[in-house]
Amino acid sequence: MPASAATRLLDHYRKHARVLPWRAPPGSARADPYRVWLSEVMLQQTTVATIIPRFLRFIERWPTIEALAAAPDQEVLGEWAGLGYYARARNLIACARQVAENGGFPDTEAGLRALPGIGDYTAAAIAGIAFGRDSVAIDTNVERVVARIEATSDKKAIRAAAAAMVPAGQAGDFAQAMMDLGATICRPRTPDCQACPLRADCRALAMGTPEAFPAKPPRKVRPLRFGMVWWIERDGALWLVRRPAKGLLGGMAALPGSEWGNSPLTAPALAEVRHGFTHFELRLSVVVGGTAKEGGWWQPIDALSEAGLPTLYRRAVEAVLEQRKHLAA
Repeated sequence: MPASAATRLLDHYRKHARVLPWRAPPGSARADPYRVWLSEVMLQQTTVATIIPRFLRFIERWPTIEALAAAPDQEVLGEWAGLGYYARARNLIACARQVAENGGFPDTEAGLRALPGIGDYTAAAIAGIAFGRDSVAIDTNVERVVARIEATSDKKAIRAAAAAMVPAGQAGDFAQAMMDLGATICRPRTPDCQACPLRADCRALAMGTPEAFPAKPPRKVRPLRFGMVWWIERDGALWLVRRPAKGLLGGMAALPGSEWGNSPLTAPALAEVRHGFTHFELRLSVVVGGTAKEGGWWQPIDALSEAGLPTLYRRAVEAVLEQRKHLAA
């Protein structure tokens, strides 16, 4: 991509940049590294529209990295409930505490990569956006834009082309300009090519097949697993436990239950929900029974929203309550 194209893209960004609560306007002082880091962690596998209100709640509750580092684990995990990919929340806590202990974020990609939960992309994004470092931040939006400009699906070729595009000293604005372009114009489907400032440089558009890039890998069939949880109720309260710190949904509030396995369960169920994880689908049955063992707590049913249940267990509870309402009608 010629230097003139990068200039056009940055001009377009200055005029059309999305207003986001973690972003500094184009050309202004650099964004707060805490906000950049928090937004990037939240945005992994989650949409901007979903993140904005949750980000604002986090910032209101913990306005600094020091405040977040001092928060109890369960409060942070509860606030994260519903965002999914809960290893991110555990890494968020660990990273906040390490940064607070060190007195602030490192300002290099290598230093940032050494922190819990920060990989190559996140390190490059923080280094460029928050610290003005020359870096190459490639998320799915940037990858799609570059793949179409170069008419290639080869990841090594995309990274090399992206690195060649970044103007020295403007990596932060350039990365955000590319992210915005991919999110609003160079969309996965029905890209608005006529509105794109890079249309004259786009090989995929010249071929008439922009949507063909990058090529999509074949979808993998996820195996089905089965689980059971117990509905233990007393005096308008439900018995909840906390999942083990490590593993799926680690440290999150949950209904007590069995390990997840490969065999269907035959016990009569109050309700059943299906939930997709990255590598498998889960069919979860809710049954009456079980024992309120040490280590859990009674959560009032009319205050379940305050328990911090992740989506899987929240949907299971909602299914039972909906079934109960239907039977009472």
